[in-house]
Amino acid sequence: MQGDRRDRRFNAFRARLLAGATLVACAPFAMPVLAQTVPAATTTAPADGLPPEAVYVDADNARREGADIVVSGTPENRAYVRTRGHVLRGENLSYDLNAGSATGEGQVEAIAPDGTVVYASRLELDKDLTTGVAVDFATRLSNGASLMAATAVRRSENVNELNYARFTPCPICDDGGPKTPTISIQAEKVVQDEQLRAILYRNAVFYIGPVPVFYTPFFAHPDPTVERASGFLVPIVNYDEGRGVSVEVPYLHVVSPSEDWLISPQINTSVAPLLNLQWRRRFANGMIVARGGYTYAREFGDFDLDGDGDFESNVDFGDRKSRSYLLSHGEFDAEGPWRFGFTAERTSDKTLFDRYDVRSPYQDNGLYYGDRRRLISQIYAEHQTDRSYVSVAAFSIQSLRLNPAFAANDFRDANGFKVFENDDTLPLVAPLIDARWEPHELVFGGRLRLKGSAVSLYRDAFVGAPILNPEIVPPVTTGLSGVDSRRITGQMEWRRTVILPVGIRVEPFIDTRVDLYSMSDLPPMMGIDSDSTVSRSRLSAGVDVSYPLVKRISDADIILEPVGQMSVSNKVSLDRRIPIEDSQVLELDESSLFRMDRFSGYDLLEGGVRLTAGGRATIRWAEGRKASLFVGRSYRFDQQDDFRTSIPDDPARLYDPTGLAAETSDWVVQGDYSPSDRIRSWVHATIDGSGDVRRAEAAVDGRWGRRNLATVSYILDQSNPIDGPLNRNYEFVQLAGQQFVYGNWGVAVAGIADLDQNEITRSEVGVLFDDDCLRFELGYRRDNTRARPGGPSEGIYVRLNLATFGGSGYGQGDMR
Repeated sequence: MQGDRRDRRFNAFRARLLAGATLVACAPFAMPVLAQTVPAATTTAPADGLPPEAVYVDADNARREGADIVVSGTPENRAYVRTRGHVLRGENLSYDLNAGSATGEGQVEAIAPDGTVVYASRLELDKDLTTGVAVDFATRLSNGASLMAATAVRRSENVNELNYARFTPCPICDDGGPKTPTISIQAEKVVQDEQLRAILYRNAVFYIGPVPVFYTPFFAHPDPTVERASGFLVPIVNYDEGRGVSVEVPYLHVVSPSEDWLISPQINTSVAPLLNLQWRRRFANGMIVARGGYTYAREFGDFDLDGDGDFESNVDFGDRKSRSYLLSHGEFDAEGPWRFGFTAERTSDKTLFDRYDVRSPYQDNGLYYGDRRRLISQIYAEHQTDRSYVSVAAFSIQSLRLNPAFAANDFRDANGFKVFENDDTLPLVAPLIDARWEPHELVFGGRLRLKGSAVSLYRDAFVGAPILNPEIVPPVTTGLSGVDSRRITGQMEWRRTVILPVGIRVEPFIDTRVDLYSMSDLPPMMGIDSDSTVSRSRLSAGVDVSYPLVKRISDADIILEPVGQMSVSNKVSLDRRIPIEDSQVLELDESSLFRMDRFSGYDLLEGGVRLTAGGRATIRWAEGRKASLFVGRSYRFDQQDDFRTSIPDDPARLYDPTGLAAETSDWVVQGDYSPSDRIRSWVHATIDGSGDVRRAEAAVDGRWGRRNLATVSYILDQSNPIDGPLNRNYEFVQLAGQQFVYGNWGVAVAGIADLDQNEITRSEVGVLFDDDCLRFELGYRRDNTRARPGGPSEGIYVRLNLATFGGSGYGQGDMR
């Protein structure tokens, strides 16, 4: 009998929920849950000037029955009552003038002064119009979530009690009317405590579509309007050959609105667990984020145990010991022009991030950034005004890269262990100072800018080319100490812009610079002083000329922008003792081609007479639709062989990795093409004088349908002319995309192909489900990167993101 009563009760519950769902799904003025203050111009009762006890009525029928005002309307034209800032709409309404209470029936809609909207088939409110009882209750939150109940009782100003209720973060209305939500929670009783800012459930059942999948006698989650609240986040489930089945269950503990902890243990079936922690704290003028992890375990990786050439995964070696990592940063912006900050990034094991799949370990925080597989620890201060800038910093670097000298042997030593880059070969930078200043007034009708820079670098181990000039690198470097260097630079720039009557833009400029270097511990056997001081200077003058032309043809605009630069400088001799620390990488593109200092740093310096010319052609034929192409090149009167360095696999030979050593620079070609707002593409390439592509990048981003998309990118570097184990030329194609096949079901793919090695280095393929409130991915992944410290890895990934509840990719960032 008890089971029969329960079945009847749930049948009635479902019927009432359907009625509530119909109300909330198609309600045109849906607003946040009860008593959550969210401004809404369309629903908030206006300050209409009514006296405190006055009542405004708009209805087809209205009458007075004693102290009661009784009004009625139709479903299409409901009656309207407004008093004390509250609004009631419904087919039948009554308001007690003496008690100040109200009742309503038939598509009742109640709007509080703060904009709260409640829907019901029957509603009873007390004298304050704040507490009462609702039948077929429904409301919608500002983020689209819906809450429905057979009956709802507002016990107090902060507590709502709902009986036989359902909550869903999903939209439940489409063109065809109400629909079954993708995910929902159904419970016998739901209590919404607005003071706790939480929703509590008793006898809760989780549904995916119409199918119940999980039951719990008690469940709670924050009110969806809460930005952060303590509780468990969506678990992260994966399978990896090295770790086995891996489950990470993050728990967020909110200490205060400005502080929280994230405790995220990772449990693995094949190796020891890893405990991840994150602490975030925001102060009045700054913030700190600290991440860390700890485990007590042996190392594991891939090894050829039986000598058959196949590497077995998850091979344990070494002793158990404490292994950990720290990734933290902070920044403080006090009153005034100064800003301070730090980063602290270190790990006990160079393979820890790979073995335990630590999320986003390489982030851009602080004044200076590390790069992939290099961690940076720094302290810095910045001073900035509208006319000046000063920064002072000091940093050190930890490398997690494999040693390229062992690339021919899969980066392994004779025992099969991976060999990593030596941290002693990386510099300690302390300090690094950069300063700029501009006067408010024009100087001779132009803008004057003064610059200053200073740096000190210290190394424990010797590093040869390309940092040191090949001429001073001894044949045997074992046992040599690292070369230390210090530099001070002062620079002055003056530039004036003149527009001629015919539209030609002329910009004369003067640029002068002085460098002072001091080096110690240079290799003495090459006939040079181990401690040396070098100075150099450059004085440049020139002019930039451009003549933009625009022509309208039919519905298109054609823009031609020819640009030329002529500069004259004294010849600069690059002393062979000066280390090349900050100018090893040159991105020669449209913007850098016309700079006086085209290198990213200060160590390489150009001089002599040069002519640079280029032009861009652009056509625009609709909003967001255009095509453009830039071609440019620089000509030098004398070649500058100081830019050449040793070929890694043939140190006796030199090559030009910059494309600027010859009398003619590489051609710079850049273009972009957007035939519609759903397709975008761009290309950038540098081409040498013989027509060979030295470097190239290209990408195409396309979208079709409502959610289908794909991105294809290509990158090429062929600047090294000799093949060998140290050759760093590469050619990659990267693809990422998703295609929906049936409804909300689709496939997602991602991959990177190494065309130089003729192999797929990384790949993912999976099935996905994605609608307005749930994204679920299940797929297979493989990492076959040769330089991966732990060796090739494959496994199964699960990604889940739920509207309102968050996703498995929870953030590791700051509290901005």
